[in-house]
Amino acid sequence: MIIRIFSEGQYELPDTAVAGLEQLDEQVQAAIDANEDQRFNDLYGRLLDHIRHAGKPLAADDLRPSDRIALPPDTSLAEAAREFHGHGLLPD
Repeated sequence: MIIRIFSEGQYELPDTAVAGLEQLDEQVQAAIDANEDQRFNDLYGRLLDHIRHAGKPLAADDLRPSDRIALPPDTSLAEAAREFHGHGLLPD
């Protein structure tokens, strides 16, 4: 799976890392739904760290399309809530 983090680039995640990513995504969405700002910030940071550590950064000239896209690291709860409604931050 290839995931783009806006403002950073693309990462290729092995299949073994996808379940953990999806679990974090569900938790982030729950924090958005509950309007819990600190919890959102903590969990979204963990989600991005998971992508960075489990994934392999792709070269800038690698033009394969992203399977999913993550918002920039400085995304606020309010911004995330406007963008995503009940389907997670990493929609299919």
